[in-house]
Amino acid sequence: MEVHSTKPRRTQAERSAATRALLLDATIKSLVEVGYANTTTTGIAERAGVSRGAQMHHFPTKADLVASAVEHLAGKRMEQLRREAEGWNGGRDRIRRALDLLWGSHRGPLFNATLELWMAARTDQDLREKLAPVERNVMASLQAASRELFGKEIASRRGFEGTLGLTLTVIQGLALVETHQIEPPALDAVWTRYRKELVTLFEGLR
Repeated sequence: MEVHSTKPRRTQAERSAATRALLLDATIKSLVEVGYANTTTTGIAERAGVSRGAQMHHFPTKADLVASAVEHLAGKRMEQLRREAEGWNGGRDRIRRALDLLWGSHRGPLFNATLELWMAARTDQDLREKLAPVERNVMASLQAASRELFGKEIASRRGFEGTLGLTLTVIQGLALVETHQIEPPALDAVWTRYRKELVTLFEGLR
């Protein structure tokens, strides 16, 4: 007797979510590989393997698509940060590891794509309007994830938010140097020195 296995058909909502995910992932790949100026909605649809009509149904404009992709990517990055911090103990080592995780999350091609969008938004009003609320949400998520990285004991101390803000400013500044200077310094060594100072600041919170 022949047995046929049948898979349950996906719902419309599941198919729609899958299409959106394909488009968002294709957008990030395009930004990393060819930059914002050379990223087109047609090219994204081709990368994603979906029709142009499906792309326009979910994301009517390039700005809509790019802004959603940034938020999608940021969500995945926050999840990764939280997973890596599971099971950490407290103390100085946790502070150092948290700082290194934040530093690492601001390097590489994916962060470079985000920087490129920031630059493009200076002269693209539509993109700027779409990215502004996304940027606020991303920053709020990054701060929430950072509190988990450092742990409740440290995050509850007076002055933590200000020290965290300083930390993120230092990290983003170094990332800008790395991506925009023709001959950037050896930033791993620079970061090691800055990290030492930041660890002292976090340890001094009471």
